[in-house]
Amino acid sequence: MSSTLDVIRAGVVPYGEALEWQRALARQRIAGDLQHDVLLLLEHPPVVTLGRNARPAHVLRPDGVELFEIERGGDVTFHGPGQLVGYPILDLTRHKPDLHWYLRTLEQALIAALGELGIAADRNPGYTGVWTRHRKIASIGVHVRQWVTWHGFALNVTTDLSQFERIVPCGIAGVEMTSVERERGAGSGELWESSVAAVVHGFEATFGVAARITQGVEQLRHATASR
Repeated sequence: MSSTLDVIRAGVVPYGEALEWQRALARQRIAGDLQHDVLLLLEHPPVVTLGRNARPAHVLRPDGVELFEIERGGDVTFHGPGQLVGYPILDLTRHKPDLHWYLRTLEQALIAALGELGIAADRNPGYTGVWTRHRKIASIGVHVRQWVTWHGFALNVTTDLSQFERIVPCGIAGVEMTSVERERGAGSGELWESSVAAVVHGFEATFGVAARITQGVEQLRHATASR
């Protein structure tokens, strides 16, 4: 029997607020106060985040955006409008308590989602994330405590790719970023809704879960306010 994954579509959320949500939900999951795994799906206003392995020199143009130094793995990442950001709060003891398995399975969920969108994607040996035609379309950076995950992935859907010129994306010199919009071409229609649906289907198929989708964030704000 599939376990339940509560998918919360949160809309546009400032990075700092979403970070506090993740931490609060992870604490609840660790404590056993949260019954099901959660996947937060949202967008951020423009922001640059620096993971544990980030080098300050990889931030090329910090003007006009907030910067956050955070606990996830990886280097420097940009988030902004048109990018589908996913934060899985998963108890890996209910799946497989193995960080490498989790990273590869997260990649596979996105590869499956992109396949549903008609984009052939794969891994790039030696790097974490998802690529298509030698261009990077999704970035991944996670944190795990007591086998509960937070942070997650960023899938470029209609992202302004010129924003990645602010940074050395993921610390990979010369990397070319791409998006669902770019790969699908003009006239691709309702990309956001189809991308959200494809990601949910990818999680269901890859992690063996049944998604239960919630719109809005008021219950989430209430549940995490005192944690």
